[in-house]
Amino acid sequence: MGKRAFVIAGEASGDLHGSNLLKELLKKDPTLTIQAWGGDRMAEQGAEVMKHYRELAFMGFTQVVMNLRTILRNISLCKEQIQAFEPDVLILIDYPGFNLRIADWAHKQGIRVVYYISPQLWAWKENRIATVKRAVDRMIVILPFEKEWYAERGLHVDFVGHPLLDEIAAQSSDLSDPIKKGVIALLPGSRAQEISRMLPVMLEAAKHFPQERFVVAAAPSIPEAFYKDIIGIASVEVVTGGTYSVLRSAKAAVVTSGTATLETALFGVPEVVCYSGGAINVWLARRLVKVKFISLVNLIMGREVVRELVQKDMNAEHIRFELDRLLNNTDHRSRMISDLGSLREKLGGPGASARTAELVWKSPEVPL
Repeated sequence: MGKRAFVIAGEASGDLHGSNLLKELLKKDPTLTIQAWGGDRMAEQGAEVMKHYRELAFMGFTQVVMNLRTILRNISLCKEQIQAFEPDVLILIDYPGFNLRIADWAHKQGIRVVYYISPQLWAWKENRIATVKRAVDRMIVILPFEKEWYAERGLHVDFVGHPLLDEIAAQSSDLSDPIKKGVIALLPGSRAQEISRMLPVMLEAAKHFPQERFVVAAAPSIPEAFYKDIIGIASVEVVTGGTYSVLRSAKAAVVTSGTATLETALFGVPEVVCYSGGAINVWLARRLVKVKFISLVNLIMGREVVRELVQKDMNAEHIRFELDRLLNNTDHRSRMISDLGSLREKLGGPGASARTAELVWKSPEVPL
């Protein structure tokens, strides 16, 4: 019997990076059998998806509390499926609240645990590092400062570079973008809850630039009609499932905080980052989160490269002001483009997925 891998990704970005990892694993061993909690991308690579991430996406503290019973049921179901499958390795992708619980349990069952894309313990819940040390056989990180952060706490981890570079490289050969150059990209998030909060404010700011062409990069999991209802009669286009096409054509972008801020940066597009959350979530976050910035761009660079508009600062007037600077302040725009180039160099070249596939079956040279 060939080897078996069980993979868990709880959101769209994890499904994307998981699919690229599965592609590399299957290149090395075409007989590998894979079950997963993930999405369509992993299914395309041949994984049997036991539960789709759309059923797992609870956003913010209040949503988690309200859905706690469902989350606990999901954890029990996941354990049952792993036990029935008897994998040789359990690969966990980000999604820490769920995956660290599963890691602890799996380790006690004698299952090899590989964690790909570290939980952001450097931002909050640093005490979870005890679970990592206890339950994870190999931790694989994708941000350059994470290796040093773990080392300062006595843990050896592997830095492989950022898998977004793999995905961008894979799509860079597609030169048939239907979108003309020079658009302004609006990336309002990937969940209905945040899109409803962010997009109307972005659209209000867009009214101040009647000469510009605005394009919303829509999340593939959200129906286009949902965006159209918010946009109404405004002359703003919607492109579904084509975020990279939009970014390749963009001269500036307004982006909701998340992975999209880094994707935008890796395309060299000057951006302003926005975030507005529910009052309870933000109140709790401000007391628990330890980092100075909310965007991956600024966190990786260790300084403000892109402007972050958070909570009360995230309004149409501030977005208008920052967008005007990105478009018309030559010094500001040039400096940001140069900084985004430096960011890309910090993350290294493509190959994170292949490097991770090499590590999945290897024992760590230095134990955690």
